[in-house]
Amino acid sequence: MKRVIAGVATALAATLAVSACGGSEDPLAEDQPTGGSGDTITVGSANFPESQLLAEIYAQALEAKGVTVERQHDLGSREKYMDGLKDGSIDLIPEYTGVLLQFFDKSAPQVEAEEVYAALPAALPENLTVLDKAAAEDKDAIVVTRETADKWDLKSIEDLVPHCGEVVFGGPPEIQERADGIPGIKETYNCTFKSFSSLEPGAITTKALLDGTVQAADIFTTDAAIEANDLVVLEDPKNNFAAQNVVPLINKDKASDTVKETLNAVSAKLDTETLLDLNARLNAPDKPEYADVAKEWLGEVGL
Repeated sequence: MKRVIAGVATALAATLAVSACGGSEDPLAEDQPTGGSGDTITVGSANFPESQLLAEIYAQALEAKGVTVERQHDLGSREKYMDGLKDGSIDLIPEYTGVLLQFFDKSAPQVEAEEVYAALPAALPENLTVLDKAAAEDKDAIVVTRETADKWDLKSIEDLVPHCGEVVFGGPPEIQERADGIPGIKETYNCTFKSFSSLEPGAITTKALLDGTVQAADIFTTDAAIEANDLVVLEDPKNNFAAQNVVPLINKDKASDTVKETLNAVSAKLDTETLLDLNARLNAPDKPEYADVAKEWLGEVGL
């Protein structure tokens, strides 16, 4: 009898041990959450409002699906945060297809949306991948005031070329080296600016343009300041700036089925008009928090 009881106790202990380790015999195993593969996903953003808002949208959408999220907003430029993506200290960040491709392949010839997106996987580091791109596009652009556009009859970058020597050009410091930045503008349009003024993206750049500190500036096409200040975006007939669709860039190890489905659903709801509206909400007089704008929009679209 003692041997029987001991045997039953041993079997029971073994069963409990297997269950505690999450073994395949656990009858509840199929009901366990699968969103983050048991891992925390660290969501980062660049140093401008739209990136921080998109990162917050990604974070809240994932949290709604049971994924544990940590946030690292305002990490700086691509040149700064990419190291974190490579070493795994950051897992996910909103990106833009054209500039992302050119970051890893400065000679990439693709400029159209589908071609750029198709070329990305081969250009990325082994540990990174992109999920579905959104229809939403936010491109770098050369922007001038209405007064300057009227003075020189400017509609495109080509129209600016005869005046480049008179122009102080403003933009983020990294644009001095980027393939589609000052080197690209010079090569594509034979435009050499009088000088360059290093400016933080956003309100600081807009102010410098409006007060005449710079005569042209690199501003994102979805920046609410363009419409609010009647600024003029110069056309880019030679495609110096490639297609820039919003796309999640993620560590492959963190791209579980739930994560992919969630972020792809976000991308499916994002078009350029939506991006313009979201930026306008951020720029409202009451200056709402990124988290509040993200939560409101996710609720509106059922995510």
